[in-house]
Amino acid sequence: MITAPKVIISTAVTGSVHVPSQSDHLPLTPKEIVESAVEAAQAGSAVIHLHARHPGDGRPAFEAEIFEEIVPPILDRCDAVVNLTTGGSSAMTTEQRLAAAVRFSPELASLNMGSMNFVYAGIADRVRVWKHDWELPYVRNTYRHPFVNSFEQIEYALREIGERGGTRFEYECYDIGHLYTLAHFADRGLARPPLFIQGVFGILGGIGADHANLTHMVAIADKLFGGEYHFSAFAAGRHQMQFGTHSAWLGGHVRVGLEDSLYIGKGELATSNAQQVRKIRAAVEDLGRAIATPGEARAMLGLKGSANVNR
Repeated sequence: MITAPKVIISTAVTGSVHVPSQSDHLPLTPKEIVESAVEAAQAGSAVIHLHARHPGDGRPAFEAEIFEEIVPPILDRCDAVVNLTTGGSSAMTTEQRLAAAVRFSPELASLNMGSMNFVYAGIADRVRVWKHDWELPYVRNTYRHPFVNSFEQIEYALREIGERGGTRFEYECYDIGHLYTLAHFADRGLARPPLFIQGVFGILGGIGADHANLTHMVAIADKLFGGEYHFSAFAAGRHQMQFGTHSAWLGGHVRVGLEDSLYIGKGELATSNAQQVRKIRAAVEDLGRAIATPGEARAMLGLKGSANVNR
């Protein structure tokens, strides 16, 4: 692992897992997503990871016209690196999932490194009052349908978005096997160092939120990639802050955001993404590590700069 002198904080602003009925603080409209992203950047987040929602009912969205109300205003109002999803949701086609990244050619895009069961049907057991008709069948559907990320799809994204557009990737690895998938594409020259690996823990169907799994993932990544990768980690739900702190302690980077957890403490809903950024920033600084600016993050990850993002 490259042990960077400063920690990159990424913030996943809204995602596609949580539904509006779970929290009134989840940003849904383009304006809410923009405001929340800018606040997170002002709090110290160098990277903003973006999904979009339909403004009427909060359904996950892929349409370029919705992202057009989100991406340019963020780029105009702050210097943060915009990291666009290519994961979208498991209910979307490959073309829909890649639509925003194709449209904007961002500095950074997420890339899921394997097919898996990605189950959040348990939300149905925790919500008592639903705001919208789409929410319950949406979360239940994840129990019966896998999240498909075939080698063909991964290669297509690497070529279409990476080679053609100069976008680099945040490689999302939900299990140890995903590291070996990444190694396959690195050996073929399609994934180029410095790699930015995001270890994801605590998703039902992926590797569990056990701290031994985090150290094991880093050990295998060291074996496969040596000193040619940056590592970041997050865990879904209540383990969010612990895993961010652990990653920083190991010399890696961190990710927070309402995509990953709706809470700031036990039983206490977070009121904003910035609130989570401030909390993890304090933990990182308590470890004696400094926080990276967007410019420093760009230099570490070899990004092309915001001036080269399509508007």
